[in-house]
Amino acid sequence: MDVKCRTFSSRVGQAIRGALPTQLFKRQRIRISFDIDDTLACQLHHCEVEQSRLPACIHRWLGEPLRRGTRSLIRELRRQDCSIWVYTSSGRTPSYIRRWLLLYGIRVDGVVNSVLHNRALTVHGLENSPSKYPPAFDIDLHVDDSEGVQLEGDDHGFRVVVVHPEDEGWAQKVLEAVAVVQAQLEWQQMFRPKGAAQQRAEASLS
Repeated sequence: MDVKCRTFSSRVGQAIRGALPTQLFKRQRIRISFDIDDTLACQLHHCEVEQSRLPACIHRWLGEPLRRGTRSLIRELRRQDCSIWVYTSSGRTPSYIRRWLLLYGIRVDGVVNSVLHNRALTVHGLENSPSKYPPAFDIDLHVDDSEGVQLEGDDHGFRVVVVHPEDEGWAQKVLEAVAVVQAQLEWQQMFRPKGAAQQRAEASLS
């Protein structure tokens, strides 16, 4: 997505939100997930990485390079009351992922790896299995480097924002996508039965 498209998307989100009667709804908490490989964990020749407080030799043993800008992006998403998840198709364990991100001062609310993903596909009885299925975990927006995942989102009805490793403006692209999703959810909430809205609020706390 080029600069003009990103600007247009941001303006659309602002316009939709500005048209809504805010007294009719409470702001929903967005649940956003991030892929790891070439999204959060980028190799040095792909993009610049966050500085660690630990010696490089120790850090290489405990974790992986984290894409520069991740910490400030997560802080801003937290400020906006977003719930932060990691969704990877790899076999990394949730405990490893949580420990790795904590090395950079980042806390996540949930982790989905290949084991949980495959379990969710079985529960939902999906025959044409997507590589990721965020709706199974009530995730509103998924961030990934793969165009293929975006195509799966189009086929299976979930939102994906694609950020390539070499894209220096990736964090802003994510924030603009979050603004559009927030506006969409607020619009939908106006026409959603109260019971459904309450169920979503409870799920966001889980």
